[in-house]
Amino acid sequence: MSESVNPFSSLDLSPEILDALKKMGFSSMTPVQQQTIPLMMEGHDIIAIAPTGTGKTLAFGIPMLEYISLKDSRVQEIVLAPTRELAVQIGEELTRLAAFIPELRICVLYGGQPIARQLDKLKKHPQVVIATPGRLLDHFQRGTLRLNAVHTLVLDEADEMLDMGFIKDVTRIIDAIPPTRQFVMFSATTNQDVMTISWKYQHDPVDITIEATEENKPQITQYVIPADRDNKYSRLLYLLDSDEYKRVMIFTNTKDMAHRLNERLHKEGYASEALHGNIPQNKRSQVMNDFKKGRFPILVCTDVAARGIDVFDVEAVINYDLPNENEYYLHRIGRTGRAKRHGVAFTLMTFQDSVRMDEILKYMQSTPIKLHFDEHEILRDEEGTPFFDSI
Repeated sequence: MSESVNPFSSLDLSPEILDALKKMGFSSMTPVQQQTIPLMMEGHDIIAIAPTGTGKTLAFGIPMLEYISLKDSRVQEIVLAPTRELAVQIGEELTRLAAFIPELRICVLYGGQPIARQLDKLKKHPQVVIATPGRLLDHFQRGTLRLNAVHTLVLDEADEMLDMGFIKDVTRIIDAIPPTRQFVMFSATTNQDVMTISWKYQHDPVDITIEATEENKPQITQYVIPADRDNKYSRLLYLLDSDEYKRVMIFTNTKDMAHRLNERLHKEGYASEALHGNIPQNKRSQVMNDFKKGRFPILVCTDVAARGIDVFDVEAVINYDLPNENEYYLHRIGRTGRAKRHGVAFTLMTFQDSVRMDEILKYMQSTPIKLHFDEHEILRDEEGTPFFDSI
């Protein structure tokens, strides 16, 4: 058997971390892990631009857990995430990474969860806190969370976090943390807010850029299907009724449309659930967990679920609405084709969407395959072959 390329064992890691990585099924490092882990362990500030799904959580999680003084009960490491779902996911992965460090305590904080429950967690003196910015700032201002001993601050999905309007909360948190802290940012893209935060708060940061390669690039085939307001729903049902895809995410632009589309699918007998901002947090967590566990096949959602949610076996993404931002298209289709699986993404494109789609494709630097329905309402490819006979 050939040895792993760039094995974790080549790093100066503790036996507990190496045992946890082995238990998690990881032996070799991804490019972002290979570049980030040694630099973080040397204490550098970092700004890393890397595609989704390249192993960023372990890239910052391994150094964080290696740093921790288990005899110190204060909060030493903080990870900020833009959404509740991503915060929970990071917490789960770091908990697995800490499987052989029983003295280590990890706490996840986010809005929508009862404060009393979070206070109970904080009373157990976690050394690692993963949180959304608003809820962490809330606890800090209440005096229920102290930041005076923080050694490392990580911003995950920094571009999304700052785009969502968290820049004031983030800067207040940074200002409350000791200036000697290590500050690491991970981002799928870069923007002015990310660069401003880096310029203002990072100390001689090392730039890491992981280009999408054939090795780490998701294998996603993109299709465009012409539709109009009268037949868009029937086009969607055609795709769902093909029986080709057992795990599907359908994206809409608004909470109202996600709700109405899910209700309509329910009435016609489809096993689907909706995920959007109007759903209470406990219900959102249940829906996401049930989808991950395969308890229903169709998730109808807004862009709240488009980033940072790792459901590794989503077979198809359907853009029922074309997103308003170019980046959202990339984040949506990135929910499929994960863990080196092949995925497909369909966009139901109206005539009014054509200009926006041109902008998206220019941004993506890709060309989707065009499909069409014939006079008998059979979906065909550009050569006229029935689509579901050809895949």
